[in-house]
Amino acid sequence: MLAPVKTARLGLLTAASLLVSVVASAQTPEAATPVKAAGMNSQELLFWVLLGALGLLLLVLLLTGIGIVVQMKPQLRQLYDLPTVHDTWSGKVLGLLVGDATLVRGEHRDELLDHDYDGIHEFDNDLPPWWKYGFGFTIVFAFVYVGYYHLTQKGQLQVAEYETEMQQAALLVSAGSDDPTRLTTYLALTTAADLSSGKSIYATNCAPCHGANAEGKVGPNLTDEFWLHGGEVNHVYKTIKFGIPSKGMVAWKGKLSGKQILQVTSYALSLQGSQPANAKEPQGEKEAAGKPGGKPVASR
Repeated sequence: MLAPVKTARLGLLTAASLLVSVVASAQTPEAATPVKAAGMNSQELLFWVLLGALGLLLLVLLLTGIGIVVQMKPQLRQLYDLPTVHDTWSGKVLGLLVGDATLVRGEHRDELLDHDYDGIHEFDNDLPPWWKYGFGFTIVFAFVYVGYYHLTQKGQLQVAEYETEMQQAALLVSAGSDDPTRLTTYLALTTAADLSSGKSIYATNCAPCHGANAEGKVGPNLTDEFWLHGGEVNHVYKTIKFGIPSKGMVAWKGKLSGKQILQVTSYALSLQGSQPANAKEPQGEKEAAGKPGGKPVASR
């Protein structure tokens, strides 16, 4: 029984002497010179050495504790078997050291109830303690969660967290004309020449998916008041320029110039309320023509 105690004492003395020697060497100017050459100053070296020594000390204490328990297991078993200890909560903790997991697993009385269903009998056993502990933890967690996020509002909910992350991500992207998070401030073109050019561009590039009269085919109907990604001119411009790859909408950036994109955007918006034949059912959210609404894409 004295062997583990001697081992613990020896481990503590070894760790203490190591700590003293490390501190002394870290404070010596001669010892700091080679450290700087390696790119680490004396304070950093001292931190990591002390951290390693602490880890070694904890390992020694853990092994010592295990050794003490192993050596004293017969005495602990005798103590655990005492009637005044066995059924107490501290006794059940002691039972974990001698191999009895009743504190975690619970007791199985296997008492049959006085009824059965089609020959199926039911035992009257308590729920396992680990299940009760887990259930109690979830209740406490729920109160803490509601208090932190909903009552005190110190934590961000999913929507606010998403918006914050989008703002942070926008800072990493250049704020030029090719920034997909930046919304333009254009006005729709209204001259006959621009709308004619937009019609030509639409017939060549957009009609296969949206229909010759924008009634919608694979793509959505562009003549109603419903928009998937915003119906204001700058939202439509952005959708055409950068596309929506996840929904099959290709990006026309690089294929059309900025003016051409604005022309086809203006032409598409000019078709609002034209009510073409065989129009596709509405998709997205309703917006007044040319006005932002619904769920506009990220902008600033």
